[in-house]
Amino acid sequence: MHRRLFLATTLAAPALLLRPRALRAAQPVDVELILAVDVSRSVDTQEQELQFKGYEAAFRDPRLAEGVAGGPVGSIAVQFFTWSGWNQQEILVPWTRLSGPADCHAFADALAEAPRKTHLYTSISGAMDFAAQQFGQAYEGTRQVVDISGDGVNNSGRPVAEAREAALAKGIVLNGLAVIDNTPLPPALAAGLPPLEDYYRDEVIGGPGAFLVVAEGFESFEAAVRRKIIREIALNAPAGPLVERVFA
Repeated sequence: MHRRLFLATTLAAPALLLRPRALRAAQPVDVELILAVDVSRSVDTQEQELQFKGYEAAFRDPRLAEGVAGGPVGSIAVQFFTWSGWNQQEILVPWTRLSGPADCHAFADALAEAPRKTHLYTSISGAMDFAAQQFGQAYEGTRQVVDISGDGVNNSGRPVAEAREAALAKGIVLNGLAVIDNTPLPPALAAGLPPLEDYYRDEVIGGPGAFLVVAEGFESFEAAVRRKIIREIALNAPAGPLVERVFA
């Protein structure tokens, strides 16, 4: 009897040890925010740098830190990844809990040091699918938001409508940041393409309170992303326009 009791206790011990770790895994935050950034070939080296600098500047903005601290929990969780083709997503800054200016500046520092790479295709559906798998790993937010920025339409992977529907079914909010590249495309490439603003509005964004920010050129990206993130983390923010345009 004593030997059986010892064996039962020994076998149960690992499960008991795992329980506190599992409970600690999901820390409460006001919002889980994923920043998904296009690095396809339509985004040249200079434009990619403007994107990264824009996100970096946003997290150094004291208004963003104030918005983070203003929620019931007083913290948010943020992840930053780049995307291109259907199977090309790279997490550059993993889930990070932000609760004040120091955390926000540290996140900005990580963005400044992140590697810059360029790939070929544009798979918004791949970015959606990848993002949908990232939630609930370490944090539990009252909202789960994906912020998709890009300058082109889907040309790789499954249809955007399918990925969008799957994400919305999980309660994920999809916001968009469409960058209007003023460099004209060759006629053969431009033929048949819908206006990017219309495409993001009709095919990409979705969910309660979803909205689209349109940056008129990469030069206005910094101002656009700052305003967008502050709006995303605001608690009970007044309803803004579905589409907001930002100029340099």
